[in-house]
Amino acid sequence: MKKVVISGSIKLQKEIDGWREYFSRKDYEVVDYPKQIKEERFMEIYPDVFRDFMKHISEADILFIMNEDRDGKRGYIGAETFAELCFGITQKQVYHRNIELVILKLPDKNVQCYDEINLWLKLGWIRLYHEEET
Repeated sequence: MKKVVISGSIKLQKEIDGWREYFSRKDYEVVDYPKQIKEERFMEIYPDVFRDFMKHISEADILFIMNEDRDGKRGYIGAETFAELCFGITQKQVYHRNIELVILKLPDKNVQCYDEINLWLKLGWIRLYHEEET
C-alpha cells in the first residue's frame, strides 16, 4: 500500500477531508494531512506537529499538494505548503528518494510561487494531478 501525505491550507478542511476519503478509497494510506491546532496550545504543539509532518513526507511514496482555490486565487499555495513541497523536492533531488510530487493544479500567476512551480513542472520534478494516474 502506497503512503501519501496531503499538504495544503488548513483553512480548507472540507477539501482536506474529501481528499483523505478519495485516497483511502483508492487503497492509499494517508499518513498525514493538515490538522487544526487549538490556538491556546499552538506554540506548545506546533514544533512537534511540524517535525512529524516533515518526517512523514520523508517516508511517503507521494506528496500531494492540495492547492485548491482560496481567497480568489486559483491553485492557492501558502508559505507552509510551499516549504513542504521544497522539502519533498530536496528529498527527491538531493537524497535521491523515489517520492512522487503531485500538485493538484497550476496556480494563478498571482500566487507568489507561480514561477517556481512552473519551472519545477518543466524540469519534471513535480507533476500535475491526473486522476487516472494516481
